[in-house]
Amino acid sequence: MSPLAVPLNAAPVTTVPLNTVAADPTLQDFGRDPWWLIGGKVLAIFVFLVVTVLMTMWIERRVIGRMQLRVGPNRAGPQGLLQGLADGVKLALKEDIVPRQVDKVVFVLAPIAAAVPAFISFAVIPFGPTVSIFGHQTPLQGTDLPVAVLLVLAMASLGVYGFVLAGWSSMSPYSLLGGLRSSAQVISYEIAMALSFVAVFMFAGSMSTSEIVAAQNDRWFALLLAPSFIVFVITMMGESSRIPFDLPEGEGEIVGGFHTEYSSLKFAMFFLAEYINLATLSALATTLFLGGWRAPAPITTVWAGANSGWWPVLWFMIKVGLFIFFFIWLRGTLPRVRYDQLMKLGWKVLMPFSLGWILLVATIRALRNEGYDMQQIVIVAAIAAAVVLVATVVWEMFRGGEDEKEIVPGATKGETPRADAGGFPVPPMDAPHYHGGPAGASKMKTPPEEVTSGTH
Repeated sequence: MSPLAVPLNAAPVTTVPLNTVAADPTLQDFGRDPWWLIGGKVLAIFVFLVVTVLMTMWIERRVIGRMQLRVGPNRAGPQGLLQGLADGVKLALKEDIVPRQVDKVVFVLAPIAAAVPAFISFAVIPFGPTVSIFGHQTPLQGTDLPVAVLLVLAMASLGVYGFVLAGWSSMSPYSLLGGLRSSAQVISYEIAMALSFVAVFMFAGSMSTSEIVAAQNDRWFALLLAPSFIVFVITMMGESSRIPFDLPEGEGEIVGGFHTEYSSLKFAMFFLAEYINLATLSALATTLFLGGWRAPAPITTVWAGANSGWWPVLWFMIKVGLFIFFFIWLRGTLPRVRYDQLMKLGWKVLMPFSLGWILLVATIRALRNEGYDMQQIVIVAAIAAAVVLVATVVWEMFRGGEDEKEIVPGATKGETPRADAGGFPVPPMDAPHYHGGPAGASKMKTPPEEVTSGTH
């Protein structure tokens, strides 16, 4: 028989190209990259975050300048594009001042502890599907884990240690108050943020970021789980400590908060951590609720190849950019809330609502597993819960202060409390006064109102 002859009853032979990988990455696709590709991904993520910080600073100043009828940066580079780079050079060349009484070791390590976790969190964010890089098929993602979203939460928890240690090591009351506010704020809002993820885990069936994106192939979770999306948007503002939730840096009452005593590159590290957290939270919201790197429905309807190749990176960048613009728009629109309003919103509104929403979602999922058609019920329940949540937040944040607690116990409504009644923050007027001597040890016996200029 000729070597080229083929039996008549032979099965047809199909040719499968080598290195063929599914477009949607799975957990099995990670951990197979060569060392040069891993290093390239790490470098690409680092460069992306640094460039994003520079662009975000420029966009924020230009947008807020336009909102406030100002020009904004327009000197460094065309249209002020190099203003962020100029600020970085300025901070690097400034004198590094370290106060005498600080704990120097902790004082130096605190900015690093704040910035490093922000970089690590971005390693599990998917930028796109599987592509070919120099002939090697690899997902456009640093890495992935079965519990990748929990890694982001863990890094957010570690990042707050930098703020707390900075406030404690500065030996300044303003810095200490800012550090304590950071810890209380992160605890309050990180719990509600984690609860908003639970519904996503139930519908995706995984905590892997790549599998969560794959689960949104037909419908984004921002529509299906609208209440969770709203809770996450509110908590991500509290997590980033930006206006209207920038209480740890309240310039009006605690000067600058935890970074009051910092300058030069140490201050730049805190500055960098804030904007990287802004980009990380925007990318996390895009991944969990807006379909990740997938194109919106109108584009995929008319273009079948919108979610293949390198095009998904463009859709991902656009979604992240819109979220960053949303942050900037809020900063230029809303005033800072009071600290009691901040805590009340986190503990009395977001957490109870999230727990109730999780119970409702779990019930719907259980009925769906039993064979009931729950598609319409999920949509109606999501819309109703979202309306209730928005109405509750608006009511709590903008209602009057009729039911506020009395500053001085026993004071009647509308009565101005006496200064010596122990109210806060006014101290008693009959406090001892001191004068004379290097240590100020001799007491002034004459009441302050009877002291005239130049006499005792």
